[in-house]
Amino acid sequence: MLAGAHVVRERRQGKGHVVRRMFADIDADIYIIADGDGTYAPEDAEELVRTLLTERADMVVGTRRGVHDDAGRQGHALGNRLFNTHAQSAFEQMVAEVQALAKACGLINVSFIPVSALTGEKVVKRGVAMPWYAGPTLLEALEASDAHLQQPRHLRVPIQGVSKSKFGVNNDLRGYWGTLLSGSLAVGDKLTLLPSQQRATVAELVRVDSAGQVARIPTAETGEAVTIVLAEQVELSRGSWLTKAAEPQPALADAFVADVCWFDSEPLVLNQRYWLKHGTQMTRAIVEEVQHVLDVETLLRQTDGALPVTMNTLARVKLSVQSALVVEAYQQHREMGCFILIDDTTHRTMAAGMIAIDSPAP
Repeated sequence: MLAGAHVVRERRQGKGHVVRRMFADIDADIYIIADGDGTYAPEDAEELVRTLLTERADMVVGTRRGVHDDAGRQGHALGNRLFNTHAQSAFEQMVAEVQALAKACGLINVSFIPVSALTGEKVVKRGVAMPWYAGPTLLEALEASDAHLQQPRHLRVPIQGVSKSKFGVNNDLRGYWGTLLSGSLAVGDKLTLLPSQQRATVAELVRVDSAGQVARIPTAETGEAVTIVLAEQVELSRGSWLTKAAEPQPALADAFVADVCWFDSEPLVLNQRYWLKHGTQMTRAIVEEVQHVLDVETLLRQTDGALPVTMNTLARVKLSVQSALVVEAYQQHREMGCFILIDDTTHRTMAAGMIAIDSPAP
């Protein structure tokens, strides 16, 4: 070779074999690896080495700036076109299959975005790969998502406890602890107390910070934990709920239909007593009926009442509870529509449930 290069032939295909042979046979401080197809300018090697040394880097990676007709890359360009065509076809087939599954599950507004696990294209930046995809990147889709706009806006506050402190000008008012699951609350708001259906007015809102400092605030928003002081003397305890009198009210039900996922190795036993925890309330419950079991392979509903509900089974059941619950369908309000079933003897969590849209049950 005119430049004094020594050529070593590696018969095995793959850059991994080349790198292994290079480290084994050549003792050097800096190694340069490039495709020998004429698409990398040799004069750029000096700049790569200079960058490596001045920046004290472990590795510098160069990218091909362009492909010319005389670069011997026509085959690669054809390969890229074939790959993109295949990738598009595979992606569209996957989209069709997942859309069918989403429809069967009742999901709407499902987005499909092809991304590159190797280079990260279509995650934050578009890149040049997959030119057939004209939709948003993953980050753009997440930022444009209206999931936060779909949160319920009506006030729902489960009462966690009754404060021992007294409030008001004459220290004769009682405060109640609760976290706003949705909606907002302000001093002067008219409330409905559930399940008693009593009415009351917010006299004060009190918040305690991490340092133990007590502050009276005019309003509270979703997610805030506050002490709610009521102007009237009412009967309110843990497990009760606060709603705004002017807003739509949840249902009061002692029986309802729910979709459950069974967790425990012990199967569901009809008419056996379980503890049901909903919000801050605990009550006795029994499963009266299994309406259907969902086949997760076919998404078909199996209505044979004799089918067992065992670990990992998804089933729709009818439950009855000892004390009426304040409920909404899970699709309308997640916190109001979810619960767990607990074994009466072992206290193991047996199942998680989601109250169905057609509840309460007749």
